[in-house]
Amino acid sequence: MVRKKLVLSLLAMSLAAPGIYAQTAPPAAAPATAPAVENAVDPASIQALKNMGAYLQTLKRFRVSTELTGERVLADGQKLQHTATADMDVERPNRLHARIWSARAERELIYDGKTVTLYTPAQKYYSTVEYSGNLGELVKRLEDRYGVEVPLADMFIWGTPAASFDKIESAMNAGQDFVGNDLCDHYAFRQGNFDWQIWITTGDKPLPRKLVITNRNDEARPQSLQLIDWNLKPTFKDGVFKFTPPKGATAVEIRPLVQK
Repeated sequence: MVRKKLVLSLLAMSLAAPGIYAQTAPPAAAPATAPAVENAVDPASIQALKNMGAYLQTLKRFRVSTELTGERVLADGQKLQHTATADMDVERPNRLHARIWSARAERELIYDGKTVTLYTPAQKYYSTVEYSGNLGELVKRLEDRYGVEVPLADMFIWGTPAASFDKIESAMNAGQDFVGNDLCDHYAFRQGNFDWQIWITTGDKPLPRKLVITNRNDEARPQSLQLIDWNLKPTFKDGVFKFTPPKGATAVEIRPLVQK
């Protein structure tokens, strides 16, 4: 088999919405005359996130699908909207098969607990890297080392010690809405340069069903929106976590990001 030493830019999965916990940009400075806001963080809203995270960590085998709508702002301020879809088969603590596609690209990520493989079906390029961490560690490793974003990455962080809430500047309960047929509690948060809203199903299965992120660092206020569907009794087989290169596929090297 011929192994090409190439930077596998074709495998960079940038279809994911910005991760809530991944944002490191400093918040815009408030005007000197801005009045102080007291009790901006509602403890019950923070607790709702913690309850959701704790429940997500109890899910051992599931399928989750998301439809992402994102906005790109042109130099003249005009917005262009794009969509992408992702399906993920998950088995905690360390198995994942993600399929991400749009009209412009298709990607797959397969992790069996020992190796992670990135694959582009159209070009039949794939790259495999040895790794053995859990899924929360995997998504952070892929983003930090290779610039690869996994859809719904925060889902693997919520409910773990890495899910810090101390950077949330405001939190509120915005009432209830239906997402599909599910009645959800609607929460709104402000964190640095980002406002984000989440809709969580009511009852004893607090699943995130909708997520909206607004970038306040851009005066055009571009948004990303994710609708999330869950299957807690999936029928996929263990073979979905094994990658077998198809005939004619080419192995290429994925290189780490250059650290500045």
